Amino acid sequence: MGKSDFLSPKAIANRIKSKGLQKLRWYCQMCQKQCRDENGFKCHCMSESHQRQLLLASENPQQFMDYFSEEFRNDFLELLRRRFGTKRVHNNIVYNEYISHREHIHMNATQWETLTDFTKWLGREGLCKVDETPKGWYIQYIDRDPETIRRQQEQERKKKQDLDDEEKTAKFIEQQVRRGLEGKEMEKPVYTELNRENEEEKVTFNLNKGASTSIAASSKTSVLGPNALKMVEGAVKRKEPAHSSGQSKEKKKKSALDEIMELEEEKKRTARRDYWLQPEIVVKIITKKLGEKYHKKKAVVKEVIDKYTAVVKMIDSGDKLKLDQTHLETVIPAPGKKVMVLNGGYRGNEGILESINEKRFSATIIIDSGPLKGRRVEDIQYEDISKLA
Repeated sequence: MGKSDFLSPKAIANRIKSKGLQKLRWYCQMCQKQCRDENGFKCHCMSESHQRQLLLASENPQQFMDYFSEEFRNDFLELLRRRFGTKRVHNNIVYNEYISHREHIHMNATQWETLTDFTKWLGREGLCKVDETPKGWYIQYIDRDPETIRRQQEQERKKKQDLDDEEKTAKFIEQQVRRGLEGKEMEKPVYTELNRENEEEKVTFNLNKGASTSIAASSKTSVLGPNALKMVEGAVKRKEPAHSSGQSKEKKKKSALDEIMELEEEKKRTARRDYWLQPEIVVKIITKKLGEKYHKKKAVVKEVIDKYTAVVKMIDSGDKLKLDQTHLETVIPAPGKKVMVLNGGYRGNEGILESINEKRFSATIIIDSGPLKGRRVEDIQYEDISKLA
């Protein structure tokens, strides 16, 4: 077999040896070359290319060290962010996973001598939360992405708004209970002595308040007699008009439950969400990251994923894209066309665009579906409605 044969035993052995990580003492960071043994590393150090690289580094050694340090820091933090997120993890676990990549930047080429020094530096710079334990140093990545911070602020604002609404409802119920207790007069029971004229006479009791007088009058006769039955019927008839008049007064005056239901309905009407995507609406792509081919072009939302992401189909080309709602905006059609309400109390209802107010960036629509069909809604913002496909 020839010397350069690909399937020769020597070539196969060399390929097996070159796989995986090699010894660090035979690695040249300046040339980014890994040698397999001491003789190979010695030959590399005597080579002309290595000597030229050393001359370049001797002119400005700090520049090369800063470059390697920056590359090491960026790769380490990127691995920490993608692999572990904001979880608390041992620094050695992250470092072992980082050096498993064959082309990684070695720490001996950076400004940090040990992993502990690098961990302390991350804590001082505010890039990670670090803490020392008997088991070693632990790190936790601090996510400072503007989009993540914005979402966290919106979630906190939403939680605070929900708590405020619950407190308002609790105070309102407390006021209604207090008002009801103040308006109600406490009736004190009247205790009378039980007198019996004839010892042979039977005594009967009736717990109904309205029929107490008739039962007392009938106690002089036999309980099973026909006169007692007639008197009870008369007392029931006298009680019915009084009960009906009380019901009419209750109908005129709103109960606390009705007021609470109206308050909840008003809150739902004014409630807003931080997501607005709906299927089968027309949107416009406003991001420039996709190039001029898709910028300012219209598309139809085919599917909504996790409330904030949508699969859209381009109207002109038919291409399908997966985009976040921050890269899209609503489309306002001409008056008389159908639209869908995307936010607010009328969210999800279809309507017909009646007019557009360009000065106030709002529109007037007429609801065309649901139980609110025919209702006229004014001053709906542009971002709360969009054209239907």
